Amino acid sequence: MARTERSVAREVIAFAVATFVVLLAVGIVGVLVLRRVGNTEAIREAKRLTEVAALGVVQPRLDDGILRGEGDVDSQLRIDTVVNGAVVRDPVVRVKIWDPSGSDGRIVYASTPELVGSSYPLDPGQLEALRIHEAVAEASDPSLPQNASERDLGSLLNVSIPITTKGGHELLFEASIRSDSVTANARRLWISFLPVLAIALLALAGLQVPLAYRVARRVRRSQEDRERFLQRAIDSSDLERRRIAADLHDGSVQQLAGVSMSLAATADSLDQRDPTASHALRDAAAATRRSVRSLRSAVMGIYPPDLQRAGLRAGLTDLAAPLAEDGVRTDVNVPADLILPPEIETLLFRASREAIRNIATHAHAHHVQLEVSSHGGRVALEVVDDGVGFTPLQRDDARANGHLGLKLLGDLARDVGGQLRIDSRPGGGTVVRLEVPLP
Repeated sequence: MARTERSVAREVIAFAVATFVVLLAVGIVGVLVLRRVGNTEAIREAKRLTEVAALGVVQPRLDDGILRGEGDVDSQLRIDTVVNGAVVRDPVVRVKIWDPSGSDGRIVYASTPELVGSSYPLDPGQLEALRIHEAVAEASDPSLPQNASERDLGSLLNVSIPITTKGGHELLFEASIRSDSVTANARRLWISFLPVLAIALLALAGLQVPLAYRVARRVRRSQEDRERFLQRAIDSSDLERRRIAADLHDGSVQQLAGVSMSLAATADSLDQRDPTASHALRDAAAATRRSVRSLRSAVMGIYPPDLQRAGLRAGLTDLAAPLAEDGVRTDVNVPADLILPPEIETLLFRASREAIRNIATHAHAHHVQLEVSSHGGRVALEVVDDGVGFTPLQRDDARANGHLGLKLLGDLARDVGGQLRIDSRPGGGTVVRLEVPLP
């Protein structure tokens, strides 16, 4: 139980760490989105400020006299009083009013009087404002001559919006706003939403970790139940194999062995009197002995020998013996100094038995090689044949028809941290490789 709790705790800690990383990434993305939204809202606020100044403060006091620039002192003074008294205050630092009717824009009013009467090409933002009749914001370009007086004011945002004189002449109002003010507004906006984002992410993490703990415990219990049921199935299978092997060994094998000896004795007694019958009896005795060897090999395949006593090499050699009797060349390579835990030897033997059974039934192989090797704290078994091979579809069909031997071995290998891999292709033979860690 304590082991299970430790395993669950590790899984939950791993999940919590992964959740923290994901939430951190989501938080970073959220902050970037909030900053972008804050900048957008700050620029929108700068546009609203310009709209109020242009349409609510300056436009009602505009007349066509402003078109004459410094030639109409009264119009200039009237707008200058309004602009300097109500418009040019932090964050607005400069104001220009353009007449866009010519090929270039002509400044008919500026909070810096030396610009009045100058003509310059309108920039893309100003042209866009005239086209859509809405406020357009863009960064001020200090390299332009009309912005020369603003170079010492730092980074500015120019907001342009069309306005109309009382006589119906369209002009362009431009306000230069300090960018740091816009940035500060944006920062205040997204920082005000930051606690909400943080609380939402923390609440999500707080809900997920207990839920992950419950799910991990359920998954772990299910895995333990699966392992327990699988072990019971294996134990039941071993018990049944042992019973069948005992019945064959103590029954049919012993009886056939007795028949073989009886036939040999009878053949010896008839050797002088009836050589033909004696020869036939000796052939029958030899055939019976071959049957006894085959049955003993089958018994050994049904239930493995005492591997600790006989050794893994002897067990694998006995497994491959029926193939050799059928004319299949077999090579068994097991290091003489290899010492393995009993459970690992049993697993390797079972994998070899299942692979050889499949080779004998389906492969039509001419050469089979069994090799056991150990390196890097892991032991590997490789069974290679040069038979007909099979496709993944054929393997799936075999499983669907109840041939689950290799699948069960794969499950056992995974339970001890190992891996069973089967590589095969039609006409190219099959490689069964089982690799497990040494305890």
